[in-house]
Amino acid sequence: MNKRIALFPGSFDPFTRGHEDIVLRGLQMFDEIIIAIGYNSQKSNRYFPIEKMIVNINEAFQQYPNITVLTYSELTAELARKHNAHFLLRGLRNTTDFEYENSISQVNRQLYDELESVFLITTPQLAWISSSIIREVHKYGGDVSQFLPYKL
Repeated sequence: MNKRIALFPGSFDPFTRGHEDIVLRGLQMFDEIIIAIGYNSQKSNRYFPIEKMIVNINEAFQQYPNITVLTYSELTAELARKHNAHFLLRGLRNTTDFEYENSISQVNRQLYDELESVFLITTPQLAWISSSIIREVHKYGGDVSQFLPYKL
């Protein structure tokens, strides 16, 4: 039997409770989830160091041996192929997210025809949380602990 492996790609700067929710819900559908922190060519500098984010995400999921974290700087479709992942797991907060994710999904499918995008609607009480908002609050000294599944 083939394992159902999903890739959950993103910049995760930072990884939020919304991201955590998508991963935990994804475990109901997939045998393994790979959280893939990508180097986004559209974003010049990260706010939170990628090495620290790896440690934080691993800490948040330490009780789940079927969740792994890695970094990548290649096409997401190629990374999925290398890891025998046939699913991309993505969360949608709103229609803007859908428009963006739909376009990416179509390209990924052209690059790797065995790759299916699976979209989960964000849990309503977490839908307003975004990494950019959390960065802004943190930058000005605000407490962001309630928005993150780990301690900074």
